[in-house]
Amino acid sequence: MEQRINYMKTNREVVKLMMGLEEYKKTTEIDSTLIELIKIRASQINGCAYCLDMHTKDARAMGETEQRIYCLSAWRETPFYSDSERAALELTEAVTAISANGVPDELYERVRLHFDEKQYIDLVTIIITINGWNRLAISAQNIPGHYKPVMEK
Repeated sequence: MEQRINYMKTNREVVKLMMGLEEYKKTTEIDSTLIELIKIRASQINGCAYCLDMHTKDARAMGETEQRIYCLSAWRETPFYSDSERAALELTEAVTAISANGVPDELYERVRLHFDEKQYIDLVTIIITINGWNRLAISAQNIPGHYKPVMEK
């Protein structure tokens, strides 16, 4: 496999816009570990190896356990995730595959048990952002395996 195009160099304006969304997530009240779980789950659904490589490494660097990372695709069958994480993961699946069933009212209500209105929109924005990155990386055929986590101070 060979990378088709380096969008980071080819179109810096698009990358700047996407990075703005990445920066926004830091201003939210959404836990950074949950954000990484959301990114991993969406990337699993989308089949984005590049983003899976990146976000599993980031999650481990943040202290996430191997067990929770490995079982993320089967989160419903495990006791490893809190109720709020489960709601966010279910929302991640619904928004990532939105053309299948939309976001049902019952799911919205489950999410709202744990997150206020602003946090709900923040979650959706985080999910939209990783889906955008997945689509860029897959379309460009980014090659996984070279990413090194850079922990923020």
